[in-house]
Amino acid sequence: MSLPTARTPVRNLRWWIIGMICLLTVINYIDRQTLSVLAPTIMDEFGMTNVDYSRVVTTFLAAYTISQVVSGKILDRIGTRAGFMLFVGIWTIASMLHSTARSAVQLAGFRFLLGLGEAGNWPGAAKAVSEWFPARERAFAMAIFNSGAVIGAVIAPPLIAWVALTFGWRSAFFIGASFSAVLMVLWYFNFRSPSEHPRLSDEERAYIVSDQPVHTGGAPRPWLALFAHRQTWALIVARFFTDPIWWFLISWLPSYLKNERGFSLSLIGMLAWIPFLFADVGNLVGGGASSLLLRRGWAVDRARKTVMFAHIALAPLGVLVLLSSQSDAAALTAISMIAFGFQGWIVNVLTLPSDCFPRADVGAVAGIGGAAAGTASMAFTLLVGWVVDHYSYQPVFIMVAIMGMVGATGWALIIRRIERVPEFVGSAR
Repeated sequence: MSLPTARTPVRNLRWWIIGMICLLTVINYIDRQTLSVLAPTIMDEFGMTNVDYSRVVTTFLAAYTISQVVSGKILDRIGTRAGFMLFVGIWTIASMLHSTARSAVQLAGFRFLLGLGEAGNWPGAAKAVSEWFPARERAFAMAIFNSGAVIGAVIAPPLIAWVALTFGWRSAFFIGASFSAVLMVLWYFNFRSPSEHPRLSDEERAYIVSDQPVHTGGAPRPWLALFAHRQTWALIVARFFTDPIWWFLISWLPSYLKNERGFSLSLIGMLAWIPFLFADVGNLVGGGASSLLLRRGWAVDRARKTVMFAHIALAPLGVLVLLSSQSDAAALTAISMIAFGFQGWIVNVLTLPSDCFPRADVGAVAGIGGAAAGTASMAFTLLVGWVVDHYSYQPVFIMVAIMGMVGATGWALIIRRIERVPEFVGSAR
């Protein structure tokens, strides 16, 4: 996507910006999903068990968790434009290296490098949304960017399966890498912060800051000082308990469909995208609903909570449907319910750093939340591998239902009320 080339101001430039970030996220998830879609094939070729596969996935999550903390601070220091260039460059190289893997150990190493790069996308997007959107539009803007994840997850199964069946599984790892290299050229020429963008009109610039607190140029808080605020801990709890639900879906769904439902690679390519399509709808509904409520005069606290709880309740309901039926159609329906509910929940969780913190702290807070998500997802991924090898997927889905309820309850008890933290006065260390 390239912005119009005229030197005159571009109308609604902020939506062009979030559109570029959405495309980056689509590519991010195509790269990420490539291994998941090919897991049954690669596991057979490398002689891997479910535990072996869980360890490979966990190396990605380990790097992702580390990078979530580091990337947030880097983005706060070097800015959104340079930060995206850095992290997308890392994940592009890592994706191509996957095609050279000859063992599970090599594959794990390349997954680690991929995790280091891909983690920067979420703190970067949260920071861009805080810069480019007024509070009343942030949830919907986050929904647009976050829809890139589920669009990528929808596109990935049929695209990757077709390339793998036609050209071999190693060729599939070049799909996302090629797209991201092209998009980074467009990003370099088209992205600037609102204060520096030559094609942002004065009218839109004023609209962007219309419902934001006056920015006094406060410095970023020291990293440890962020933990003094309950808003940070509420974000940690929300992501720690609920993000593993999504990681389970994107990492294990193809293997579940093959091992529990007897799907072939071609059938996985035909059907595995369906839950992610519903996830995309849930993402847009969740973000759009809270933004609509804010436009109608609801307080941020009331609007976010109403939408979040309505969506996360679908996780245990979906698990109940899955465990009470043996049909493949019911299973896909139930998993689609879980995916829809999770995305409607998480798109509002992702707005919390910009809802609660000054712009100088948004990247770091988002990174802390991502680190909590990654830590829990690592543990859950390893647990899934062991449980599936020794039992089945049924206990895993029961845990999914419990985690959704615990995460929502813990978040609500800690956050109490969604409100802003004042800007930091002092020097960051």
